[in-house]
Amino acid sequence: MKFEVRGLRRGVVESLIVDAVNADDARRVAAEQQLDVLSVSAPRVPWRRRQRFDLSLFSEELAELLDAGLSVVEAVDTLADQKGDNDVATVYRELVKSLRQGHPFSAALEKMPHHFPVLYIGLIRASERTSDLHGALQRYLDYSSRLDSLSNKIVSALIYPAILFTVGGCVIVFLLTFVVPRFSSVYRGAGRELPLLSALLLDWGAFASKHAHELALAAVLIVIALAASFLQAKRRGTLEHLANLIPGAKQRIHLFRLSRLYLTVGTLLKGGMPLVHALTLSQGVVGGIHRVHLDATIEALRRGGAISSSLERHHLTTAVSARLLQAGEGTGRMGDLFIRAGRYHDNELGRWVERFSKSFEPILMSVIGVVIGGIVILLYMPIFDLAGSFR
Repeated sequence: MKFEVRGLRRGVVESLIVDAVNADDARRVAAEQQLDVLSVSAPRVPWRRRQRFDLSLFSEELAELLDAGLSVVEAVDTLADQKGDNDVATVYRELVKSLRQGHPFSAALEKMPHHFPVLYIGLIRASERTSDLHGALQRYLDYSSRLDSLSNKIVSALIYPAILFTVGGCVIVFLLTFVVPRFSSVYRGAGRELPLLSALLLDWGAFASKHAHELALAAVLIVIALAASFLQAKRRGTLEHLANLIPGAKQRIHLFRLSRLYLTVGTLLKGGMPLVHALTLSQGVVGGIHRVHLDATIEALRRGGAISSSLERHHLTTAVSARLLQAGEGTGRMGDLFIRAGRYHDNELGRWVERFSKSFEPILMSVIGVVIGGIVILLYMPIFDLAGSFR
């Protein structure tokens, strides 16, 4: 990205616009141009949407160029020219700069940890020992697509229920806060005795009409409190504990964590990385109690334990994955068997998500329909009662 550097050159204050990864890098670039830096800041430019660096797209394009016969420097330089002048192009240019200074590709990636995770760098570093960078990129793309497939299924399955819940909730709130209070004022002036449930609903309408501002303020405070509680639980890492309170969620979260762990470890092992190192780099894809169990497994392996028994002892296997990993120990194909176990649990979770969405959507629709229909019926029951009295 671009930085504005103000400094002294021969006693004169000058402003300089430089391309750099961060402020420290901008200071270094300015110092190379004999500028005594006074301040570094991002220049004020019209607002524009910041482009997100897409690691999968970068890997796919780089693999294609390498397959066409270009060297790493030529391939990255070509991609930098293609991106023009934006935040993503700055990342490419920094990579080209490091590569031309003689740094290995993994070392160049390591200078930008915000864009290239430790796992990706480890996979590239392992490929440098075997001179199979193209294969490493293909393995990462395969790993990334498998990792994202279940997440995309979950998001897709939740979109329709979320829209349905939002629209239904808004209709219910509208009825209770706008329609019911107006019906209440009409029926109260009629002087007729109302059915019990209708009377209770209209009592609520009268209360909401008198205390509209207080109820609106209370609703806003409740939303803020819930959002703050959610963010606090996310920061403390206790969000998973709350999710475990949902019936059946604990087992699904366990399978989700295991599938991510198996896919990551399997990809790293197929890239030529040692087992303990692969497990260490995989710590970032698990959290909560699974991270503790993984640390204990790594320690057990360093003491000479077997991988399948160590994982099973620390609750990081299922009945199926334990058998697959035992078979992998016997055949020496641990990378393939880890990936196979991860894919098996991904497919299992995918089928569960599909069944859940097919059953949850009609249940949610029925509940919202019953609530809205009940409110409408209770509002019109006095009218039906009045119409019946004229027969």
